[in-house]
Amino acid sequence: MKRYCLALDLKPDPTVVNSYKIHHEKIWPEITKSIKDSGILNMEIWLVDYRLFMIVDAEDDFSFERKTILDAHNPKVEEWEQLMWTYQQALPTAQPGEKWKIMEKIFDLSVQ
Repeated sequence: MKRYCLALDLKPDPTVVNSYKIHHEKIWPEITKSIKDSGILNMEIWLVDYRLFMIVDAEDDFSFERKTILDAHNPKVEEWEQLMWTYQQALPTAQPGEKWKIMEKIFDLSVQ
């Protein structure tokens, strides 16, 4: 199993944060299916202030490149992503068109 951690910001507005949280109380079933179909076994999103932190546990053969291709051919995923982008904003260091940034793992207690 692979684990990825990613970060993204929400727009700095408490109303935006609240709306984003409401959308994630019960995501669209097509989105759940697309996540699982891509090889993701579990996904969590955590929030502090306006910063989102996503933890993705995926099958060993999972790739973000393949997920991107699958998503590009799924109108419901594209609709969801457009809706979510109304609440989100890229991190200051993001490249043009980059949303979630993969974080670098710098510590693991299990290997100490």
